[in-house]
Amino acid sequence: MTEYVIETENLTKKYKDKTVVNNINMKVEKGKIYGLLGKNGAGKTTTMRMLLNMAAKTSGKIILFGNIPNNNTYRKIGSIIETPGFYENLTAEENLKIISKIRGNYSKEKIREILSTVSLNDNNKKYGDFSLGMKQRLGIAAAIMHKPELLILDEPINGLDPIGIKKIRHLLKRLSRENSTTILISSHILSEIENIADIIGVMDNGQLITELTKEELNTQLNKRVIFEVSDPKKSGRVLERIGLQKDSDYKIKEPDTIYLYSNMDLRDRINEIFVKNDIKVKGIIPCEENLEEYFTRIINQETELAA
Repeated sequence: MTEYVIETENLTKKYKDKTVVNNINMKVEKGKIYGLLGKNGAGKTTTMRMLLNMAAKTSGKIILFGNIPNNNTYRKIGSIIETPGFYENLTAEENLKIISKIRGNYSKEKIREILSTVSLNDNNKKYGDFSLGMKQRLGIAAAIMHKPELLILDEPINGLDPIGIKKIRHLLKRLSRENSTTILISSHILSEIENIADIIGVMDNGQLITELTKEELNTQLNKRVIFEVSDPKKSGRVLERIGLQKDSDYKIKEPDTIYLYSNMDLRDRINEIFVKNDIKVKGIIPCEENLEEYFTRIINQETELAA
């Protein structure tokens, strides 16, 4: 039986007459990484704030760890929502010491281990002198220090350099794989969500418009083969003679390309046919839509349907 750590039923949030989250039905399985995508204002942060009881829901239901959440529930959660807040005049270690003592689980060794994990060990700078990336890494350290069963991370890699992003990616994957930590993460860096998430949800205008696994995403990405040819119009006529239809199966892209959308496994045979018809083929390039292109396409489709 599938165990869900996060479940919402028709979760809705309104501010006066504006609906910012509209009937969200979300399920996040234990130990999985769920990537939440959406433009600014799509409702991602508000959804996370409601899950953490930082914002009251207008209607709907939230179930965490199989139950209606209470005070004990939130002790099992680590989070970063917006910019983490720490004492400006204290070091990373001093800030984490205060947090761990409040939680009742202070351990100097554990703090130093966590700081090493996020590459902030042996750093005596005051928090007020931290770069944005250092502040984000300290926020992640505070979120994972008590070994939470659920992590809710809103833009956790904001401000990190490529090396820092790679380290956090590996850390989150390890937490998911080795500790069965469930992770809900949002990011505007779509390639990172594509790299890390087991499940991807796309929000737009407060609605969850699609939700799919990495395997399902691969089946929905548009694929094509680009032929660079000497005569695109003649190439199109040749394709029609073998039963392909313009626009649905292929498109002519001036000045010298044909985009093939079907029968892509026959591209070698099509190349032979082009050559036999005195069409020079200068290149054959298989292409696949990436997550950013997919995200843009479905958001635009939703906008057109709403118009």
